[in-house]
Amino acid sequence: MSETPPLQAVIVPVTPLQQNCTLLWCTKTMKGAFTDPGGDLDRLKAVAKQHGVTIEKLLVTHGHIDHCGMTGVLAQELGVPIEGPHPDDKFWIDQAPALGANYGIAGATAFTPDRWLYQGDTVTVGELVFDVIHCPGHTPGHVVFYHAPSKLAIVGDVLFQGSIGRTDFPRGNHGDLIRAITERLWPLGGETMFVPGHGPMSDFATERRTNAFVADRVLAG
Repeated sequence: MSETPPLQAVIVPVTPLQQNCTLLWCTKTMKGAFTDPGGDLDRLKAVAKQHGVTIEKLLVTHGHIDHCGMTGVLAQELGVPIEGPHPDDKFWIDQAPALGANYGIAGATAFTPDRWLYQGDTVTVGELVFDVIHCPGHTPGHVVFYHAPSKLAIVGDVLFQGSIGRTDFPRGNHGDLIRAITERLWPLGGETMFVPGHGPMSDFATERRTNAFVADRVLAG
């Protein structure tokens, strides 16, 4: 009989933009966190209850409305802290109330995280420890959460199956994004699975082989 893995995760698409909110939890303590709880809070709370998980914090990869529009509301409802993103995304978070109506996220609010995150930081969920990797480009303050023992990364909108994050938003930078992917994500190893901000999971080896933007052959050309 195999042992229960230390980390379990469930992806819950939220908001009209079908953004991947992830419920992560420590199987030893049953304490968990939502990453990027951008909306549909009743659904998220129901999923946590279904799995018997006690939410102890909220983690945010970046400041775009679909990823964090309702995070401040959920933090207040649950009485838990918010960690992330990097402070360079404060200008995005501050725009949440204005942008919420445009993207069908009623009640979106600005918030100040209890802890801004930087390259090299770690965050804990129960007894799990995640490395914080600053990956600017899609937004300047975007961070990735990486659990080394599980070879799992929550990458937000940095990388997708077959694609990469848009860089045509204010303070986006294509060169920064490519460097973040190749210099900070690829070294984590090809077997690393990742949860993108939208769409299906993949792994870094597959993307290095097939991704139309960052495959090795594409960048070598």
